[in-house]
Amino acid sequence: MNWIEIPPRAPEKIKALSESLGISNVLSRLLIQRGVSDFNAAKTFFRPKMSQLHPPNLMKDMELAVARIILAMEREEAILVYGDYDVDGTTAVALVADFLQQYYHKVATYIPDRYSEGYGVSYQGIDFASENDIGLIIALDCGVKAIDKVAYAKEKGIDFIICDHHTPGAILPDAVAVLDPKRSDCNYPYKELCGCGIGFKLIQAISMALEAPEEVVYPYLDLVATAIGADIVPLNGENRTLAYLGLAQINSHPRPGFKAFLETFNKPVVTLTDLNFTVSPRINAAGRMVHGAHAVALLQTKDMAQAKQMAAAIEDNNTERRSLDQHITENALKQIDGDLETTNASTVVYQPDWHKGVIGIVASRLIETHYRPTLVFTKSGYVLAGSARSIKGYDVYKAIEACSEHLIQFGGHMYAAGLTLAPEKYEDFKNAFESYVSSTLDPDLKIPQISIDSPLSFSEISPKFIRILKQMAPFGPENPIPVFKATGVYDTGYAKVIGADQTHLKGTLTQDGGVKINFVAFKKADALALLTHQKKVDIVFNISENFWQGQTTIQLQLLDIKPHQG
Repeated sequence: MNWIEIPPRAPEKIKALSESLGISNVLSRLLIQRGVSDFNAAKTFFRPKMSQLHPPNLMKDMELAVARIILAMEREEAILVYGDYDVDGTTAVALVADFLQQYYHKVATYIPDRYSEGYGVSYQGIDFASENDIGLIIALDCGVKAIDKVAYAKEKGIDFIICDHHTPGAILPDAVAVLDPKRSDCNYPYKELCGCGIGFKLIQAISMALEAPEEVVYPYLDLVATAIGADIVPLNGENRTLAYLGLAQINSHPRPGFKAFLETFNKPVVTLTDLNFTVSPRINAAGRMVHGAHAVALLQTKDMAQAKQMAAAIEDNNTERRSLDQHITENALKQIDGDLETTNASTVVYQPDWHKGVIGIVASRLIETHYRPTLVFTKSGYVLAGSARSIKGYDVYKAIEACSEHLIQFGGHMYAAGLTLAPEKYEDFKNAFESYVSSTLDPDLKIPQISIDSPLSFSEISPKFIRILKQMAPFGPENPIPVFKATGVYDTGYAKVIGADQTHLKGTLTQDGGVKINFVAFKKADALALLTHQKKVDIVFNISENFWQGQTTIQLQLLDIKPHQG
C-alpha cells in the first residue's frame, strides 16, 4: 500500500486558526483540509442547526409538487409513495408516507421487487396503482430517467412527482414535478442530497404549506441520517447538518425499528459509522433476500413489540445474506485463482446460480484480494445480471459505457454500477471490458493508496484532542475519518492474533517508551512478526473508542504497518 501524505495547506492559516480556536496545529490542519478556515466557519461546522438548511422552495418544481399533493388530499385521491429497495429508497418511502399519513388517510407504499421488477419505476408498479385507483405516484430515489414509464402512467390517468438525486438525461420525464438538484435548471444551492434527503425537503415544504410547526419534521431526521451514511454521499454542507441532527434524534428518541436493532449494541452514543455497520446492512438485507417492503414496515411501526418481531425476521435475512456472501466469495476466488490470466487489469466472473442479491457485496470482497475493477455476474431469468465495483480513482461506469454495445441496459456511477446482457454476449463483453480497462487504468492506481491527513505523535493524543476530534463527526466523503501517521513505535510485548479466523491483531503500542495505547488491526495478522521483539515500525491509523464491559478506552485502528524508516 502506498502512503500519500496530504501536504499542509497555508501554514500561516493553520497557526491563525489554532490561536483563534485554542486547539493544536494538527486539528487546525484537519479543519482547513475540510474547508474550515476561520472562527465562524468552525462554529457552523461544529454546531450544525436547522437554521443552516436551505429553504425547500428554492428547489425547482417544489411548489408544483406541494400544490399537487394538497390537491390530491382535497380531491380524496389515493397517493402511492414509491421507492427503490435499498436503504436510501426504503427510508425515503417510510419518511414521506409516514409524514403524509399524519394528515391524510389515502396513502399507500410500494417497493419494487428486486428480482421480478428490478431497480426504479416499473410498469408493474404503475399497473398496481391503476388497479387500485391511485391518481398520484410520488417516486423517491428513482424516476428521473423513467420517461417511457411516466408516459405510460399518464395514459392511465396517473400523475407523477419525482424526487431523485441521480443525474438527469437530456430530456426529463413528463411529470407534474421533477425534484432533483442536479437538474441543469435547478438553482438549489446544495446538489448532493440523497433520495431520502430530497424526500425530507418535500415534507418540509408540505409542512410549511399546511402551516404546521417546524418541529413536525424533526422525528424524520433519523431516516435521513441513515440514508446519507448508506448512500455514501458527501458529508459536507447540508448533508452534514442533516446527518448531525439525525444522529441526535437517534440518540435521544430512536424510532422502534432502530431501537430493535440497536438495543443490544453496547455503546452510549450511536455514530454514523455504527449505523452503516448495524442498521443499514439489515435494511438492505430485507430487499436482497426477501422484499424491501419489510424494511419500510419496520421503519414505520410505532409498536416496540412488533418492531422486535420484524427486526428478528430481518436479522435472519441478514444472517442468510452473510452466509451467501461468504460462500459465493469463496467460489469466485477459486474461479479467479483457476484463471490463467492472472495479469488481467480487471476481474470479471460468472456463475449462473449465484444469488443476485449479494453479487455487489461479493464484487467489493474480491477487490480486497484482487485490487482491480471487478464485475460479478449471475443468471437472472433469460439474461445475465452483473454488479460492478471499482478501485479508488477509476471510473467503472465510464468503462461499462464504453462497452455498452454488448449490453441490454446499465446504470450507476463512478464506483458502482449494475448491468444486464444476453448470455451469448458475456464473452464479448468480458473481452471488451478487459481491453478498455487495460488501456485506461493508470498504473499508479493498481496499488492501493492511503491518504494521510497529518503526522501525529502519541504524546499529542490528549483527552482534549480526542474530544475535538469526535466533534468533527459525522464522517464520510468530503469529511473522512482523519488518518494519521506515527513513526518509530513498537509493541509492548502483548501483540497477538485474534478473531474466529485468526486474521486480526491486537496489542499495545508505545513511542519512545512514553504513552502506551491499545490497538487493533483488522486483517493484518501477517504483520505480527514486524511487531515482535520491540521492533520499531511506522503505522497509519485512525483513532477510535473501544467499549468493553461498561468501560471506554481509546484505541488505534491500524490501517497499515511498515518497518521503521528512521
